[in-house]
Amino acid sequence: MAQIRLDKFISERTEYTRSQIKELAAKGRIRLNGEVVKKSDTKIDSESAKVEVCGQRIGSSRYKYILLNKPQDYVCSTDGKDGETVLKLIPPEIRTKGMFPAGRLDKDSLGALLITDDGELAHNLLSPKHHIPKIYIVKLARPFENNYINKFETGLTLADGETCLPARVKKAENSDKLAFVELHEGKYHQVKRMFAAVGNHVEVLMRVSLGALVLPEKLAIGECMELLHKDVENLFKEQDFESFCDRYSPIFSANLINNQL
Repeated sequence: MAQIRLDKFISERTEYTRSQIKELAAKGRIRLNGEVVKKSDTKIDSESAKVEVCGQRIGSSRYKYILLNKPQDYVCSTDGKDGETVLKLIPPEIRTKGMFPAGRLDKDSLGALLITDDGELAHNLLSPKHHIPKIYIVKLARPFENNYINKFETGLTLADGETCLPARVKKAENSDKLAFVELHEGKYHQVKRMFAAVGNHVEVLMRVSLGALVLPEKLAIGECMELLHKDVENLFKEQDFESFCDRYSPIFSANLINNQL
């Protein structure tokens, strides 16, 4: 059994400080296995204990993994000096002190964003040696051209001379100005710069998958969900780009069109 102090258990999994936890325990706001416990230094089994704080169940997992459908006008940062941070969108009951966005989306971009307090997983997810595939749907200023396909697969050279790894692109359904893009790297403003390199302009960019983890259709813009273990594993898996486009093109195309983005 993994024995741990109750206050340490709660502190690692919430935003409560040790002093706040001690005060809550004294007020009878903490329950252990259904019973009120008033000593915050009580030793518990971290794997089997059922802990509630102010009526909210605290999960046994040491780390949390949140998938956010990021809206526009929020920054992927823990510091709000450049605008409202995405962390403001995470409900207090599932937020922890060490949470941060694992990866970035531009302030005006939206879609799938992982928020976690697991530094090791984030490092692995962002490491260039893993090349985790990411798929985006974009709304273009001008119609999609078939010659983009070969240019993206060859590896584009951007305006500043920087070269990109081979990428995949495909026109989406319902509009000749919507397209899917799959990248295996994450250069600064890469999708926008790639389309600029072929003479087009990205008006809206939405990330719709991280690895094999697909942004759920029912997860509205601005909403988030806590991921299960199998969801986290999907972050490090690949999926077939063509099959993805065939399956999800109607869904994500309609999403952009219906939201008039």
